[in-house]
Amino acid sequence: MVNARIAAIDVGNDSLKGIFGKMEAEINIPNIIARDTEDRPIIGIEELDNQDPVDGIHIRVHSPTLKENNTVYRVGNLATKSSNATELDPGSNKSEEDQTLIMLFAALALDAAREENKQVVKNSNNVIEVTYVLGTGLPLREVKEGKDVGYRSRLLGSVHQVEFLVTPRYQGLKVNIKFEDVKVYPEGFAAFINLVMDNHLNIINKDLIDKKILIQDIGGLSTDIAVIRNRKVDDDKAQGFNLGVAESLEAIREEIRSRHGVELDSRRDVVEIITKKSDRNHIYVKGSRTSVHDIVDRILLELAKKQYRHLRNIWQKNSQTEICYFIGGGSLILKDYLKTLNNNLDGYNIDFFEDEKESIWMMANAYYKLIADFEIKRIRESRREANQNQNQREAQQTQKEEQKMSKVK
Repeated sequence: MVNARIAAIDVGNDSLKGIFGKMEAEINIPNIIARDTEDRPIIGIEELDNQDPVDGIHIRVHSPTLKENNTVYRVGNLATKSSNATELDPGSNKSEEDQTLIMLFAALALDAAREENKQVVKNSNNVIEVTYVLGTGLPLREVKEGKDVGYRSRLLGSVHQVEFLVTPRYQGLKVNIKFEDVKVYPEGFAAFINLVMDNHLNIINKDLIDKKILIQDIGGLSTDIAVIRNRKVDDDKAQGFNLGVAESLEAIREEIRSRHGVELDSRRDVVEIITKKSDRNHIYVKGSRTSVHDIVDRILLELAKKQYRHLRNIWQKNSQTEICYFIGGGSLILKDYLKTLNNNLDGYNIDFFEDEKESIWMMANAYYKLIADFEIKRIRESRREANQNQNQREAQQTQKEEQKMSKVK
């Protein structure tokens, strides 16, 4: 049996969140990439190995599943500094984008290259060989369209190589990634699992387990509303929409640029401005503190109204719903606007996760619970089969010996 390492990865539209091994390692990388040259210029090359690898991901990715193979990229924080940085576009399918796979492979390679993993991966001549059991997910809309099957097949059966170029600590390393198995979960179902079960899939929220609930997951590019009945997602009633916060963040970014002449590097910069604990909704224009509250409020309120209309439509079709949970990075951005709208309009029973990390990491945590349980069962089944085979061999050997003895007699 292959000694595979567990990985649970949520390739979110804003950032990738990953949990590895026995939960001893996690990673968060902005979902931004930029094509680059092999020898990127760097000031203070001698200080490179003192930096965090996550802040300087510079890689070549080789995989037969990629449309643009053997290409060099800056990934995450490093990519935000590039003029050609790309983020996922509204309307795109996560399962079909090269960027999704590039982010996934980069995260796995970073995990495999960690100093702490020297004993659990093969490393020969700066080439690391590693096998993963992966738990990940796709929006409900894509799963309903059957795109999870193609996504899974793109990962299985191939070797995917990440070569670290000018990356802190890992320069010159190559990581060959294989998958023993891949599980692709619908994001709404995963959120439900995380709400009601612990890491061993024991029920921790008995009050919620049998309720009829909605889970509205607002992401960067899309929104999923899962309808949970009888402890599972109602596939017929679950809905997915090409409506996330990305377009609104771009609109805020563009209006700040046109009105104040301030160029923000990416949508993440906008998120930081509107969510920071102090000095929220303020920027500096030529050194002067300037409010952008009016821009932010107008654009985000309009988006919140659209999200609220979706909630109302789904709730009307599922009138016996008891509560709706808002999750995802987009729900953190829109929380105050949605609460105000709900208080002034229908007064539905809605709830948000006040813990920012819990909301953002919900999917990754859910994938980990599911894939860890799957891996325990896989190992148990493999051992059972191995024992059965051993018993059969011993029985056959005993039978042969008895036959020999009978012939002698």
